[in-house]
Amino acid sequence: MSVSPIEHDEPGGTPRADAPSLTPVGKQQRIAIFVGLILAMIMAALDQSIVSTALPTMVSDLGGLVHMTWVVTAFMLTSTVSAPLYGKFSDMYGRRPLFAVSILTFLGTSLLCGLARNMPQLIVFRGLQGLGAGGLITLSQTVIGSIVSARDRGRYQGLFTGAFAVSSVAGPLLGGIITSRLSWRWVFLLNIPIGLLSLALVLATLPAARAGRNDQPPSRQRHHIDFAGAGLLTAGTAAWLLLLNGSGATLRWTSPATLGLLAVGVLAFALFVPVERRAHEPIIDLALFRIAPFTISVFASGVMAFAMMGSLVFLPLYFQLVLGQSPAQAGMMMLPQVATMLLSSIIGGQVSSRTRRFSLLLAVGVALECLGLVLLATLAHFGATIPPFLLVLGLLGVGMGVGMPNATVVVQNAVPASALGTATATMSFVRSLGGSLGVALSGGVMALVLRRQLAALPTHIDVAALLEHGIGAIRQVPPALRGDLIGAYRHAIGASLITGGIMMSIALLLVLGLVRTTHGKAEA
Repeated sequence: MSVSPIEHDEPGGTPRADAPSLTPVGKQQRIAIFVGLILAMIMAALDQSIVSTALPTMVSDLGGLVHMTWVVTAFMLTSTVSAPLYGKFSDMYGRRPLFAVSILTFLGTSLLCGLARNMPQLIVFRGLQGLGAGGLITLSQTVIGSIVSARDRGRYQGLFTGAFAVSSVAGPLLGGIITSRLSWRWVFLLNIPIGLLSLALVLATLPAARAGRNDQPPSRQRHHIDFAGAGLLTAGTAAWLLLLNGSGATLRWTSPATLGLLAVGVLAFALFVPVERRAHEPIIDLALFRIAPFTISVFASGVMAFAMMGSLVFLPLYFQLVLGQSPAQAGMMMLPQVATMLLSSIIGGQVSSRTRRFSLLLAVGVALECLGLVLLATLAHFGATIPPFLLVLGLLGVGMGVGMPNATVVVQNAVPASALGTATATMSFVRSLGGSLGVALSGGVMALVLRRQLAALPTHIDVAALLEHGIGAIRQVPPALRGDLIGAYRHAIGASLITGGIMMSIALLLVLGLVRTTHGKAEA
């Protein structure tokens, strides 16, 4: 099955996914639009991780230590649930106005975050900021799909992937520098000049959509907003993310609150499917999942995010707990992954544009990432030294850099141009859920193995303190037991890494099936 021609349910043949539906722009315009979109992507990606190193200072100024994690969770929640809404509304009303709405929302709430006077205010403002960030991440990629031909999308999406990777990993380092040199408030306030430049570039160069084009339906067309689907999607996603990112750390899995969130999540998604099937213009078009390249690539993107977030969260923990590094040194250990991801995403984008074998390159990326995660788990299990970790992290970065942009290209090439925003937003939504699930599930595996390892030690150990405080609790343990405790953490974190490897092996099998359908031929 070729991914370039798209069969419509309605009469009208099989138009290509790019061709006449593209918004015509000149080379200089395209460069300016691209720079503006990259700036928007960098801002949204940075704000997912930049606050982590600033949180202790925020708590010192504002108070509210028990609510500290909600500063991250609120942003993650709203950015995830808003992504598919922006994608669908951009298909209905155009990319340009929705981009303006998202970036103005992001900038206004960044100002509010920088001016917050207490922790509840900051949490609320961060939640509102996520509403803008969900649009920036989705629409940045969607606009490129609207102005770049199918064969050239790999080059541009590769640059987006590189920018996203560098921003995500550099966030904690940059947040620490800004907080120590200026103030934690500038973590948010610096968004304003960058965002205004991004907005000016895009609005000045991206043409206003004309009636009848696929990036903006005719103004006379009456649209039906899927309020029921949007409400169920928001409720279900909110319940699952709160369950995975919030309640699991403070509540027992058998507590009423946990079971209530689980029930709400299951019920909301169970109702979501029939509602979307009946909706005139659904938020997530379930018919797209009948397109095999779309379904496989979306799933692969979610699994790659699962693996990336798992490695970014738990490898620094391993470097500090097991190898005895400082937080700054642990952060520097991740640089090989960032560097190779950046280089491979740029070079891979050039290769994919020339060869147009997007599915094959996606398979190569997933295979390298699977191999990298298995090797990392092996190194952790056997207690390897630093150099092997650096080499394998570089390999993992290559896999991510090659795979992630080609997954986006396959998705965008596989769907009709009229569904480009919905398809890209669906992929962003699944990626965000995959990242959240990766952290939660990998953390659960680590905690389970760690408890068993600690229970096997001959001397009574305060397991709760070790799970809660990590390095601080280990320092209070007598030196004779410290080596056994470090060994327990080594096995536990290694087990969490192999979880990502298992998931990636499943994705690899599916992607290899997609490659067989293209028979190694170039794709549109």
